[in-house]
Amino acid sequence: MKRLNFSLKLMVFGLIVLVLAACGEKSQEDVVGELQKNVEEMSGYKAVAEMSMNTGQEEQKFNIDIWHQKEDFYRVALTSETDEKGSQIILKNEEGVFVLTPALEKSFKFQTEWPNNGSQPYLYQSLVEDIAGDEEATFESTEDSYIFKTKTNYQSNNNLPFQEIHFNKENYTPTLVKVLDKDENALVEVKFSKFELNSTFNKDDFSMEKNMASNDTSTETSAEVQEETTENVLEVVMPEFTAGAEVEEQREVELENGKRIISTFAGEKHFTLIQERLDVMPTLSSPQEVEGDIVNLGNTIAALDENKIEWDYNGVNYKLASEELTKEELIQVAQSVQGKAVK
Repeated sequence: MKRLNFSLKLMVFGLIVLVLAACGEKSQEDVVGELQKNVEEMSGYKAVAEMSMNTGQEEQKFNIDIWHQKEDFYRVALTSETDEKGSQIILKNEEGVFVLTPALEKSFKFQTEWPNNGSQPYLYQSLVEDIAGDEEATFESTEDSYIFKTKTNYQSNNNLPFQEIHFNKENYTPTLVKVLDKDENALVEVKFSKFELNSTFNKDDFSMEKNMASNDTSTETSAEVQEETTENVLEVVMPEFTAGAEVEEQREVELENGKRIISTFAGEKHFTLIQERLDVMPTLSSPQEVEGDIVNLGNTIAALDENKIEWDYNGVNYKLASEELTKEELIQVAQSVQGKAVK
């Protein structure tokens, strides 16, 4: 009888061990495997997020709509809370990579490997690739989330070396991404409010023509947009970070259909800032070709080339050029262009 009781106890103990093992937390390797499986098997996704950035002088916020369709179609629509001229759209289709500003009827075409050329905090595949590619990534499991901390891969910004990525435990989709500086302060946060796997798309959802016409402000007539632009006074917007330089010269140039301000800075490093507002909106033309990177300045998307960076904000076009500033310094100066002096 004692042997029987002992055998029963062993069986019960074995069953308890099996149950505990079955209910145990997944390992880091298990979770990475599930994330990679999700990315490989999904046909695409739609997500909604809010991104806040503290990389400039003031916090900037974007609402983001993210669409992806396998294999290589992307549409990322970013709407800034402070830009009155509507959304910008990062678009990738069979024709290439574009940044569109529909309200200004303006587009850039990039000669770039985006989004595979660096970390993208709002793209699922990029987050998973960063995790899988970092042998030193750390892992934590909470009641609701799997949390990874990894290195980032920003080609033109070494000031954001780390990221913390939260995934939903039920479906392995991202819920929160924090991009951290060298002191592990969160300078960029992406909070996902919706994430739908295996979404369906219309045939033309990733076409340039449809997206250039889909801006919320497209209901305005061209005459209304022109009148609104004409009434706006061109303000000289000066950088608060100048890499040790000071304004050496400032010239105002009257254009046939607008005005241009050219500010030259000299000192430790030289650079030129050009700001231009046109009274008449241009008609839609071929995209401007750019060999460079797509950069988020915090209040708008910019095109970063070898020694210059260009962006549009509130109906004004900005160009910053220098043979002496590094790419990181170009971005820093551009992010700090916020102070105003009315002309």
